[in-house]
Amino acid sequence: MFPEFHSENLPKKESAILEKMESNKSFIQTLLKIDKPTFQNFAKPYQRIQTELGDLVTEISHLNSVKNNDESQTIYSRLLPKLSEYYTDLGQNEDIFSTLLKIQSLETNLNQEASKVLENEIRDFRLSGVSLNSETKNALKEIRIRQSDLSNQFSQNVLNATNAFALYLSEADVVGLPESEKISAKQEDGTYKFTLHFPSYIAYMTYGENREIRKKLYDGYCTRAPENGKLMEEILELRDKEAKLLGFPTFSHLSLATKVADTPEQVIEFLDHLALKAKPIALQELNEIKNFAKKLGHNDLEPWDLTYYSEKLKKESFSYDEEIYRPYLEKETVISGTFQFLEKLLGIQFQQVNTPVWEPSVLCYNLVVEGEIRSRLYLDLEVRTEKKGGAWMHNWKPHFQDETGKTELPVAFVVASFPKATSTQPSLLRPSDVVTLFHELGHALHHLLSRVKEAFVSGVNGVEWDAVEFPSQFLENFAYEPKVLELFAKHYQTKEAIPNSYIETMVKAKNFMSAMGVVRQLEFAKFDMLIHKEKPNESRVQEILDQVRKEVCVVFPPAYNKFQNSFTHIFAGGYAAGYYSYKWAELLSANAYYSFVDRGVFDLEHAAHFRRTVLEKGGSASAMDLFRDFYGKDPEIDALLRLNGIAA
Repeated sequence: MFPEFHSENLPKKESAILEKMESNKSFIQTLLKIDKPTFQNFAKPYQRIQTELGDLVTEISHLNSVKNNDESQTIYSRLLPKLSEYYTDLGQNEDIFSTLLKIQSLETNLNQEASKVLENEIRDFRLSGVSLNSETKNALKEIRIRQSDLSNQFSQNVLNATNAFALYLSEADVVGLPESEKISAKQEDGTYKFTLHFPSYIAYMTYGENREIRKKLYDGYCTRAPENGKLMEEILELRDKEAKLLGFPTFSHLSLATKVADTPEQVIEFLDHLALKAKPIALQELNEIKNFAKKLGHNDLEPWDLTYYSEKLKKESFSYDEEIYRPYLEKETVISGTFQFLEKLLGIQFQQVNTPVWEPSVLCYNLVVEGEIRSRLYLDLEVRTEKKGGAWMHNWKPHFQDETGKTELPVAFVVASFPKATSTQPSLLRPSDVVTLFHELGHALHHLLSRVKEAFVSGVNGVEWDAVEFPSQFLENFAYEPKVLELFAKHYQTKEAIPNSYIETMVKAKNFMSAMGVVRQLEFAKFDMLIHKEKPNESRVQEILDQVRKEVCVVFPPAYNKFQNSFTHIFAGGYAAGYYSYKWAELLSANAYYSFVDRGVFDLEHAAHFRRTVLEKGGSASAMDLFRDFYGKDPEIDALLRLNGIAA
């Protein structure tokens, strides 16, 4: 029913991809010879072969992210330009384009899913430059191949820089750190190792009392990969060229051609509106931290002090300490409890299965709805040095029905960088890790629950980028619901349930300093949109960032902070001129979330409505239309402000 995932023999996987690209080209020539092309005899097999290639590519890109080594880097880097060339040639194929146009004009009674496939494909062919002359097409092709290579280099440089940094500390240097963090960091020689990998970095920045060490870590973190400054310059120049070749004034405009938002100005207005509400409260929050630090004898608060004093203030204000929650949030118990929660919330079940995995700690489950196996989920949650930092969902296979009527079931990976289990202690999570798990599972469910029969608009495929975070953000909000926490927060040694007072404290503390978090996201989002409205060089990028900080920020980093050099979301991910999507989608998710909370959280009838109108529909219709089908009206900004603890 499901294919096995094998992590060995990367050269064989590379060969399979190269062969598949060639066989696809031949097959397309056969398709183009069909006398009377229809959606069934042309678009269906066309989707299938492209999906098969995408599945093969996902295997290598996934392994390059979770088992990164010289071999995976070399093979992936070698494949990228060839794949870029393949997809560029495909997107500029006038024969395929004209065939799709013909099918669209002749088959006027297609269902919504098929119509959306044609609509998206025809749009994407136009965005690929299908109508351009051959010289311009070649220029576009060269640009895209180079962009692909630069983005890969950017990401690899960040990973290499992250791996290259380590501080080995003595017992005296780790005063203040929770025992669990010390266990994670302790080396065989008795020293404590701290790195720029996020679980390690944030642990010391939050609890480490030695200010000089916090500064060393901060400096290391915000000056990673200085060579990326020049790569970023070239990436931005190439993106601007690409946009102009396709008839768009800027790359921001090109990026929005496939999103819900219409113009860069509309996005900036939305971000500025939020900033107007959030910045005054963020300033109050910052002053609270400064006054608290002064009481402790520290007058000159620096960026590397903020997390530390913020945590101390949080403890004093709410008696809140993330560490006291960790014994109640053992990874395996959290996973099984999360599945219990999803069964109560959405009526879905997870059954563990034994199948080949790429790492012993990886777990695999079949997702079951109403007694029927619908999809498969892999969880790879613990930090490893050969694994890229952060957390993500990677969709391997979509749900679809091929031209013979055979149904393929979806498969997805959820990857995170949670604390690693040791010989003396299991993997104990922070509340923020649980939020991350819920977030990525929201993405996975959007993909895995799809009932769409067309691969190109199934699951997360075809969903507008500024709406793709909607289901993930919707789900993460439940990580703070008392009714949810009661299901799985149990002490890993005594099995005792988490005290109600802990849950009450956690809920009260949820929006602690939330306005500062909001303005930080607005800084990233506005910076991203503005740099893509021109083609700035490295120094101009810094000027734009400085200007955005003056408008939006309340904390100003030192001049040597070059966070942009490791901003992989926009320079090596899919968020270029799209980082605003997090807040845009949060608008939808906040409204959907409160529709559940106001019904007492667990309402299977309402859940089934959400599943049918949003999760099962994937990208088969505009995200805004699907939201309205579920909610009955447009989203309201008050729900977003309420979610962030900001008065409307």
